[in-house]
Amino acid sequence: MKAISYHAYGGPEVLEYGDVRDPKVGPDSVLVKVRAAAVNPVDHKCREGHLDGILDAAFPVIPGWDVAGVVVQPGAAVPEFAVGDEVIGYVREDFLSRGTFAEYVAAPVRTLARKPRNLTFEEAAGLPLAGLTAYQVLHRALAVTEGDIVLVHAAAGGVGSFAVQLARHAGARVIGTASERNHDFLRELGAEPVEYGEGLAGRVHALAPEGVDAAFDTIGGETLRVSADLLAPGGRLASVADGSVVGLGGQYCFVRPDAADLHRLTELAEQDVLTVHVDEAFPLERAADAHRLSEEGRTRGKIVVTVDWGEDGGS
Repeated sequence: MKAISYHAYGGPEVLEYGDVRDPKVGPDSVLVKVRAAAVNPVDHKCREGHLDGILDAAFPVIPGWDVAGVVVQPGAAVPEFAVGDEVIGYVREDFLSRGTFAEYVAAPVRTLARKPRNLTFEEAAGLPLAGLTAYQVLHRALAVTEGDIVLVHAAAGGVGSFAVQLARHAGARVIGTASERNHDFLRELGAEPVEYGEGLAGRVHALAPEGVDAAFDTIGGETLRVSADLLAPGGRLASVADGSVVGLGGQYCFVRPDAADLHRLTELAEQDVLTVHVDEAFPLERAADAHRLSEEGRTRGKIVVTVDWGEDGGS
């Protein structure tokens, strides 16, 4: 099959498009014909070796953890899915090798859920990792409830835009940080936008003089420290970007595959609670360009890569 792969850690230039061996389908896996896969910031961190301390790499590595596609072969121990089912997945294993930037991926059944019927494959591919991150942080680490004031950083990005929508659905008031060009986008999602950078604390205080009940950090560093200072008494703090959050009394969160959570996201998408904004789509062979754009850090919503199957569609 055709895929993107890399044989050593490095920049986007190490990504190669070409033939790799077809994946084997284990008893607890499902062979998925990939229609689209999303790019996430963690992809370039993996590619550059920053996760080498926790994830072994079996080279050549096919990158990508998000997928939307069609089941072509369920494993022997998988009654949950049948040939032809449209699925989405956060296909992360505890090593780097069998990613989703390929024509096919053998996905463990625990990583999959039914694709939202009202989303395109491109939109659906952007939902799993970022949506699960937002869902798990808001509902578990931050326990956001009706009436809370929630501060979401990088609110126009993949994780942030889902966090805004999910927090609003929970009945919270949301303040979202973003560059000015994305403020109208945040208002459409239901957030009150504030500008990044120097003076952020004052701008948030002007909107929430008593502080915020929960802060969702996706940036780390000084932004995380400012967030801790903006909390109201008893406020909760979580970060997906900076482990030093623990020293500030908060929680560090790393998203995990969870089929039940992913199914809930599918339901919310079909109820029009969640929308997925695709900023740009690239053909699979241009995955390196998709990585470069992602690394610029200015994405609104999601970047995806697509597999062109011609007229055979999802069959």
